[in-house]
Amino acid sequence: MEIIGRGFLAGHLAPLAHEHADAVALAAGVSWASGTSAADFARERRLFRRVLDRCRASGRTLVFFSTASAGVYGADRPGREDDAVTARSAYGEHKLGMERELLDSGTDCLVLRLGHLVGPGQPAHQLLPTLVESLGAGRIAIQRRATRDVIDVRHVVTVIDLLLRRGVRQETLNVASGTAVPVERIVDHLEFRLGLSAARRYEDTGTSHLVSVDKLHALLPEVGGFGFGPDYYRTVLDGYLSATRGGGESAP
Repeated sequence: MEIIGRGFLAGHLAPLAHEHADAVALAAGVSWASGTSAADFARERRLFRRVLDRCRASGRTLVFFSTASAGVYGADRPGREDDAVTARSAYGEHKLGMERELLDSGTDCLVLRLGHLVGPGQPAHQLLPTLVESLGAGRIAIQRRATRDVIDVRHVVTVIDLLLRRGVRQETLNVASGTAVPVERIVDHLEFRLGLSAARRYEDTGTSHLVSVDKLHALLPEVGGFGFGPDYYRTVLDGYLSATRGGGESAP
């Protein structure tokens, strides 16, 4: 697999670099839904189109990483891949626009709408590093309506490997746990594991969303062994803390 990018996801995809010679994973681009400029979006679109043209010419499969965030799905019911989705943010509009362009191009592809990836090496601006830093400082702001569907990045890599081995192509697929966790619960668990107690400031803001993983389970029954469910997020957080605080990585 050719891996384009040098960031968090690209680094975790490295074990697949010598597998799937017919695939290109575009693991570069914006990763900050609320802090990305129009220039950043335009830069990613230019890269995306160059890679798309190259894959179309060579016949290779383009693995494109989109989003299963609140920028795409709402909270009224679990968002399905075959729903007629409407972008709910500039980030969602950006990702959905590239999805449509890819699918309309006729290029061999996989479109993976990712949940909130968690693992060692995350950029400092993402949720888990930000929350841990705030707890360490003794003060934290919590958005009352915010939820996140968290998934261990290693489980995402396993899903990608299995999909390519099975020859799954021309599909749009949610890759998430299927459980929307209130951010306050995430903070509760981090405080418990870190032995900290921070002063909380609540804000009546935040976005909530639900993600359907029915198609994921149908295509890959193995994900039933990942432990997805209401308490899965605790395992993910424990693994993150172990890996980033000198305790080594726990088994997925």
